[in-house]
Amino acid sequence: MNTDSKEKNHSSNYLNYILVWFALMIFTGLTVAIAGVNLGKITIATAMLIATGKAYLVLSIFMHLKSESLTFKVFVGVSLFFLFVSFALLFADYSFM
Repeated sequence: MNTDSKEKNHSSNYLNYILVWFALMIFTGLTVAIAGVNLGKITIATAMLIATGKAYLVLSIFMHLKSESLTFKVFVGVSLFFLFVSFALLFADYSFM
């Protein structure tokens, strides 16, 4: 089994990791800033959108999802779909209170 081809797919460029970490810090600062501003009903949606961007960066860069097989990506997609459905049901119940 050739393990060299799998290792070439994983990028270990430290500058890439530092830039992603810096982007995550900016997104965290945006989340804190949005929490302090009263945007009405879109405050939660904006915070969730920022959290989605942070989750994408963590999944694709730090967890190396870009270089995984299609089967693994499908399992992650199904998990995220059910998480989205759970959030949608939660917020639907919350909005009718």
